[in-house]
Amino acid sequence: MRRRTLLSALACTTTATAGWAADPPSADLAGDVDIVAEVLTTLHPGALRYHDAGSLAAVLQQLRRAFTAPEADDGARYLALAGALATLRCGHSFANPANQSRRVAQALFDRPTRLPLRFRWLDGQMVVLPSPLQPDVAPGSVIEAIDGLAPDDWWRRLAPLARVDGHNLGKARRQLSLEEVDGQWPLFDVLQGLLIGGPASGAWRLQLRTPQGRQTTVELPAWSGEQRRAQARALAPAQGATPWSWTVRPDGVVLLRMPTWAVYNSRWDWQGWLNERLDELAADRAVRGLVIDLRGNEGGLDCGHPVIERLARAPSLLPQRRLVRYRRTPAHLNPVLDTWDDSFRDWGEAARPVDERFLALPPGPTTVQPRGARLTQPLAVLVDASNSSATFGFAQRVRQDRLGLLVGEPTGGNLRGINGGAFFFVRLPASGLSFDLPLIGYYPPEGAPLPEDAGLQPDHRVTPSLADIAAGRDVVLERALALLKQA
Repeated sequence: MRRRTLLSALACTTTATAGWAADPPSADLAGDVDIVAEVLTTLHPGALRYHDAGSLAAVLQQLRRAFTAPEADDGARYLALAGALATLRCGHSFANPANQSRRVAQALFDRPTRLPLRFRWLDGQMVVLPSPLQPDVAPGSVIEAIDGLAPDDWWRRLAPLARVDGHNLGKARRQLSLEEVDGQWPLFDVLQGLLIGGPASGAWRLQLRTPQGRQTTVELPAWSGEQRRAQARALAPAQGATPWSWTVRPDGVVLLRMPTWAVYNSRWDWQGWLNERLDELAADRAVRGLVIDLRGNEGGLDCGHPVIERLARAPSLLPQRRLVRYRRTPAHLNPVLDTWDDSFRDWGEAARPVDERFLALPPGPTTVQPRGARLTQPLAVLVDASNSSATFGFAQRVRQDRLGLLVGEPTGGNLRGINGGAFFFVRLPASGLSFDLPLIGYYPPEGAPLPEDAGLQPDHRVTPSLADIAAGRDVVLERALALLKQA
């Protein structure tokens, strides 16, 4: 995405936020853009992977104009920042709604603008998914118009602001869907609320094609943020339960569902829980196979490492470099750089210069050593476009080390490399906005052939049809079970 796309997104912002009072600047808004420019050009490892210096400078200049415009408000500035970061084509660089201040979140994200449905994009169509608390709209129905606008019109307005790695459009489609609503602020809800807004009447008028092919029109009241969160709670495991489940099926296959690896601040001993079950699995010769369901799981901690340890016959190391832009952060930036680990501010002598732009970190933390009771049962991993961080790396190891089969849809992430591993949360003092800044680039070895600009293709690609969704069939799991039966 280049300057024209960002201008288009900003033009949409003017319409969506019309009538909001402009916020008086609390400090130097141009100074906020100076901070953005400095951290991107000196700390971000991937700022020039899909930009050249000139195109990045043009994006930053446009951001400056948007931030300092007299009529700009919180919404306009948030969208301008989101649009600028999206041009980096880095899935970890974004104005994370979850990391905004309470003032910003309540003002921008908590309004009654939401579609009261779950849906996914399938072959360019907006397809309703089953959900508790959902109005009486049959799963498998196709949304053909929303208040008279085709879903394609919504897509064209929202897609330029999706956070994707490279040109992985599958990740954009997944982000701009409502397959998972477990976060505080699903990105689709945030961008739709700001760029498109809510229905003037308070209710969305949807033209639908039912699974039986019948055309119908329904009016559904727009939801608030709290109503979406109630939907998420209804979809989530019971309160107090672990976020993962381990089920021994009647056919002798263990199904491990891991919808998230974001267990950073959890008091739950996830390693103990998982290792206990893996020990039992290693000793149970009656179990015929293991299915790990990672669908909807973007990443978090490397929670898949205990599984790799039990399957690997040799140390597992992905052939990639770990590159950073700095050895020590400039002191004047530290007040606006939040993080959970202050060691990210100083890599020390471990960071070795490799050229005029990058320093390399040692590969040590990314090597997984074989340990523990070995698993001998065949493995199938269910994947989709959500898998773009730690889960993307796990899928890469399974493929590279021939540890099992990947079943489902192409992953998120990008074979040309992603940025992540360590983060700053950049706080912009004048606007009160924040964005996530990844610090380590995980890139292919120097001189290696340039991989495809895409995620990882599964060994067995399986996509549900409209009929599958209408019938509630999990065809991805069905295929995985059939493959394990043949193993």
